[in-house]
Amino acid sequence: MSLTTLDPRTALVVIDLQNGIVGMPVQPHAASDVVARTAELAEAFRSRNLPVVLVRVSFAADGADAVPGRTERGPRGLAFPEGWDLVVDELSGHAGDIHVTKHNWSALYGTGLDAQLRRRGITQIVLTGIATSIGVESTARDAYAHGYHVTLATDAMSDADAGAHANSVERIFPRLGESGTTAEILELLAKTHA
Repeated sequence: MSLTTLDPRTALVVIDLQNGIVGMPVQPHAASDVVARTAELAEAFRSRNLPVVLVRVSFAADGADAVPGRTERGPRGLAFPEGWDLVVDELSGHAGDIHVTKHNWSALYGTGLDAQLRRRGITQIVLTGIATSIGVESTARDAYAHGYHVTLATDAMSDADAGAHANSVERIFPRLGESGTTAEILELLAKTHA
């Protein structure tokens, strides 16, 4: 893990920290720790007038907006409880935040997020969220392909499977960007965005 810099126009992009997802068992970091670390990053970004993007995944009750491909496992036919797709309270309630609803794994596919970031002159994103190997990794891959500098807060993300988390952090993320802990990102943010 090595962080070199944060661009002057960097955004925090938070993946799927919503009621129904943070309530699931995850590893290696507890969901409450992921939320707390993300909230700390969000406050630091907001205090420097840098964008915070809160991404949630949601589906229409009839499933009409779900990804249509055949899979062996997925959301088809699942019933979601009321409020499962609401962003957790610890991150909600900030008028300046950007809210994005996605219907698939990546926050950059089919959402308009890329246009919102580009209009604000964003050249780099810092990613947090659940699940590391699904929403976070998919968004990191797309961000890299779209030409963004990608930073991954590896202790502010977690997964249903520790092996999947480790694979993303150790094998995939080094090819997509730079990784560091929340503390390391906050330290770099303080140096580059005083």
